[in-house]
Order: sequence, then C-alpha cells, then structure tokens
Amino acid sequence: MPSPEPTKNAFDLALYLAVRRDRIDQALEKMLNTGERSGTELAEAMLYSVKAGGKRLRPILCMAAAQAAGGLEEEALPAGCAIEMIHTYSLIHDDLPAMDDDDLRRGQPTCHKAFGEATAILAGDALLTAAFQVLSAHALQQPPRQQRQWLEVIAMIARAAGPDGMIEGQMQDIRAEGRALVPDQLERLHRLKTGALISASIETGALIGKAEESTALRLSEYGRCIGLAFQVVDDILNEEGDPGIMGKAAGTDRLHLKNTYPVMLGLDAAKRKAADLVDQALRSLDIFDSKSDPLRAIARYVIERQR
Repeated sequence: MPSPEPTKNAFDLALYLAVRRDRIDQALEKMLNTGERSGTELAEAMLYSVKAGGKRLRPILCMAAAQAAGGLEEEALPAGCAIEMIHTYSLIHDDLPAMDDDDLRRGQPTCHKAFGEATAILAGDALLTAAFQVLSAHALQQPPRQQRQWLEVIAMIARAAGPDGMIEGQMQDIRAEGRALVPDQLERLHRLKTGALISASIETGALIGKAEESTALRLSEYGRCIGLAFQVVDDILNEEGDPGIMGKAAGTDRLHLKNTYPVMLGLDAAKRKAADLVDQALRSLDIFDSKSDPLRAIARYVIERQR
C-alpha cells in the first residue's frame, strides 16, 4: 500500500522520514540477511552496523530526488540501499583503531568493539562489495534499454565512493591531522569525504527519475550544497553537541587535531556558513513544484539536527 504523501502546506517531515526509513530498513534486511550468509557471524556484524539507528539520509535523498525529477521514488530504492551499505562500511572502517579509534557509534559499541577488529574489517569489505552486487543484479533485471542507465548509476556511485571521492577525502583528512589547511583545501576535503556520496545520492536519484538536463543540474547543485552543509554541521556538533543525543563522543576532532570549520572560522562563522549553504540549496529548487518539498524540508533539517 503506498504511503500517504504530505501536502505542500502541511508537510510532515518526521512522518515522511519515518515511513521511508522503515521501507529502507526492510529492504536492507532482506538484501543482507539472505541465502547461505544468513545467521553467520559476518552477516550479524554487517547487520549490527546497518541496523544501528542511522538517519538513512542518503537513500532518502536518492528517493526524494527521483520523485522531484518526475519519477517514482520506489525505482530508486535499490540504489539508495546500495549507497547506505557503502556509507555504513565507511563508518565501520572510520571507527577502527588505525583510523579514528572510536568506541561508540550511534550510542552503541562500534563494530570492532562488538565483534573484534578482523571481523569489523571484513564486515566493511562485505558491505562495500554487497552494494555493487545489489546494483549489478538490479541492472541485469532491467530491460536492455534501461541497463545502460543503471550502468551509469553504478559508475556514478563507484566514482563517489572511491579514490576520486570519499576515499580520497578520508586520505586527505588523515594526512591533514596536526597541520593547518587553508579554506579551499578544507572545502575540497569535506566535499570529497562527506559531500561526494551525498551528491551521488541526489544525482543518481535524478538519473533514475529521468530528469531533464536543466532539472538534473539544479538537483546536482542542491546535492553539492547539502553535502558540504552536512559536514559543516557535523563539525559544529562535534564541538558543542550532546553526546547523549549524538550517540558518540564530542570533542574528538580537536583531540585528533583535525581541520574543521569551527576550528578554522569559529563556531558562529561556521554556523553562518552552514545556513548560507542551505539557503543556496533551497534556491536551486526554485523551479520545482511540490514534488520537491521533501528536499526542501531535508535541507532545513540538515542545520536543525542534533545528531
């Protein structure tokens, strides 16, 4: 049964997010806990991290972008789930002792604390590989004329997740610890480390929704702005967020001598930057009708969130 859609004048973001989170969670459970891997220690470690209470922002953005482009959000669900798997793998590896060495993620022990370091590494590897298994299997199920489109989706997500996107951003983040960056360097780092996968979520949704070129460009601009704003807010929350709400420790960025917007600009200026980016994202949606209301509401949520 299709979920009720909020109207423009009474958009209920909490309901919108809850309905889609539930749909995404069910799809992820089905994709990951299947076949011979069901019930294995590896499957348990994968599901432990995937089911740890994530916001599901990336798959929801993918589905919302497909809808804004004039398509059906359900058609973007496989791509959104694959992106969430990639995001979760990156968090498992980020938390490892060789990376950020975190004990808590979303209020519970990190994967390597719960299952051991070796299993956590393999769970991350498995989630990354499973993401492309999901994407390629879905592509092969499509009519020949649509397989090309899904090949483009796969290429787009791979580029955002790999050495031209998130991985390079993580590498720059590690190499920058203990040395000051200039603003352009910090922006590039954040656009790669966090922004690339968020942008890809929007851009793949636009592609799946068969957006016209002008529409796709506007959605791409929205994705670039939201991707950077999300990381700026993450930087701010690491400075002044409530660990009880965030489910992880605060102040770790300064402890690890990381480059962040609050460190570089100060808290007030960092908050202004996040707000400016969200305003720019909202302006990019000026040409859209009410089908893009979820994207508008999510943009505002990015700077209002507490975790």
